[in-house]
Amino acid sequence: MTDSELTADLHDRARRVRNEMGGVDKVAKMSTEGDRTVREHIDAFLDEQTFREIGTFSRSLRVEEREKTPGDGKIGGHGTVDGRPVAVFGDDITVYRGSSSIVGTRKEHRLYERAMAMGVPIVHFGETGGARIPDTMGAEGISEPGGLFELAKRRHKVPMATMVTGQSFGGSSFLSALSDYVVMVRGSCLAVTSPKVFEIATGELISFEDVGGVDVHARKTGQIDLGVDTDQEAYEAIRKWLSYLPSNAWETAPRHEPEGSFDHDAELADLVPAKRTRGYDMRRVVNRIVDPGSMLEIQPMYARNVVCGLARLNGFSVGVIANNPMFGAGTLDPQACHKIIRLATVCDSYNIPMVFLADVPGFMVGERVEHELMLHWGMRMMHALQNSSTPTLTVCIRKAFGLAWQAMNGSLMPALGVYSWPGAEIGFMDPEVGVNVAFGSKLARIEEPEERESERLALVQEVGESTNPYEAAGTMRIDEIIDPGDTRSVLANDLEMLAHRNVPPPEARPLSYWPTC
Repeated sequence: MTDSELTADLHDRARRVRNEMGGVDKVAKMSTEGDRTVREHIDAFLDEQTFREIGTFSRSLRVEEREKTPGDGKIGGHGTVDGRPVAVFGDDITVYRGSSSIVGTRKEHRLYERAMAMGVPIVHFGETGGARIPDTMGAEGISEPGGLFELAKRRHKVPMATMVTGQSFGGSSFLSALSDYVVMVRGSCLAVTSPKVFEIATGELISFEDVGGVDVHARKTGQIDLGVDTDQEAYEAIRKWLSYLPSNAWETAPRHEPEGSFDHDAELADLVPAKRTRGYDMRRVVNRIVDPGSMLEIQPMYARNVVCGLARLNGFSVGVIANNPMFGAGTLDPQACHKIIRLATVCDSYNIPMVFLADVPGFMVGERVEHELMLHWGMRMMHALQNSSTPTLTVCIRKAFGLAWQAMNGSLMPALGVYSWPGAEIGFMDPEVGVNVAFGSKLARIEEPEERESERLALVQEVGESTNPYEAAGTMRIDEIIDPGDTRSVLANDLEMLAHRNVPPPEARPLSYWPTC
C-alpha cells in the first residue's frame, strides 16, 4: 500500500471504531432511549473538539473476542476544560457492558500514568457491569487487574473526579471511591456488585435504587459529593469543582478576580439569632462572607449539621467548614466528622486555605452515635486538623462548647487566625446544661419552686459570664474579637497576606497520604 493508502486506511479504521463502537445497533438503541455513549459524555464534558483519544485500536487479548471488542470496553484520552488540560476515561457499555478486562484496564492505567507524569487532573465516567468473565476467571486472570489499585497510591498529586453515569459496579465503583469528587446522575446505581449477584449469592432481593441510588448515597452513605438530575448538571459541577483546584499538587490554585464589596456588612449579624438555641441556616451567613455566587457545597444532603464546600474569598480558593444550627443544632456527629475530614484532605493536598465558622453546642451524645464510632471519628477529625499543613482561619459566630471548640479549629489548634464575634459564648458546655448537671442536686433540695428558679438563674448567669469571648481573648487564646460586619474583610485581608506564605512540597503535606473515602 502507498503512504496515502495507508493513511486513508488508518482514518477509516479509526472512524469505524469510534462511530460503530460495540455495534451500530447498540449505539442507535442508546440514542433512542436518551442515553449517551461514553464518547458522547467525553465530548460534552470537554471543551469543544479538544478530545484526543489514546488506545483507539485496543481490543481483547482473547483471539475469539477481538472483532467484538473495539476499545475493549474502555475509552479515554486527553482534552481541555476551560482551556486547562485534563485526562479522561470511561466505560463503553456497548462492549460487554463496559466490563473490566485485562487490556481495557491496562488502558485506564496507561492514562493514569500519563496524567501523573503530565500533572493534569483525571476525570472518570463510570458505568460498568463489573469484571468480565471469563477474562478474570482463574489465578492468572485475577492476578492482573491492570494497575487498577495503583490509583490508591495517587497521594492526591493530581485531582480526580468521577461522574457516575449509569449502573456502576466493580472497577468503576472502586475508582469512584478513590476519587476526590463524585457526582452521580439520578437513575444510576453505585455499588460493589449488582443486586442480581446479591440474589444469586445470598437470596437477598433489593432494587438497584435501594442498594445504591442517588438518594442512598447523597443522604445516607456519603459516598458521593453531589446527586444531580441530568448529565449536563454533572458536567457543570465537575467543571466548577476543577476551577477551584490547581492542575496538580505542585501548582497554586488559580486566583480569580475578587467579586463583591468588602465594605462593612451591617446586616450580617442579623442573620444569626441572639438566643443560642434558635436555629438558622448557616449557608446564608457563608454566602454573605465568601465572594458572591462562588460557594460549591460538597455533600449538601449528607450530614446537614455541617456545611462544607469550596468557595472563593477575595478571589482565592478556600475550603469552608461551618456548623449549621438548622440541622441537629449544628452538633458534630460521626457523619459530620467524616464530611469535614473529606474536605480537609482535599484542601491540604492542594494547599487550599480553610475557613471555619463555628456555632457548635458540642459533640452529639447518645447510643446511636456511640455505636457509630463517635469517639473514633471525633478523634480522627482532630488528628486530621492537627496534621493539616494548609493555613486555616476560624471565626466563632455564636457559641462553641466543649471539645467541639477545638474540633472546629479553635484555640490551640493550628489556625493562623482565631476570631470571635463579641456576643459569642465559649466554654465547657452550655451554661443552662452545665447548671442542671452540676447543681441539679443542690437545686432539688430547695423546696420553694420560685426560690429554686431564682437560684438556678443566678447560677446560669454566673457560669454564663465566664463564657464570653473576652475571657479567652484576655489570655491570647483568641487573636481578636471582631465586629461581625467586618468578618469578610478580616478574612480577605488574612488570605491576601497568606498568599506570600512558604508552601510545603506535596510530600510534606500529611493529609495528601489520607484517603478521601
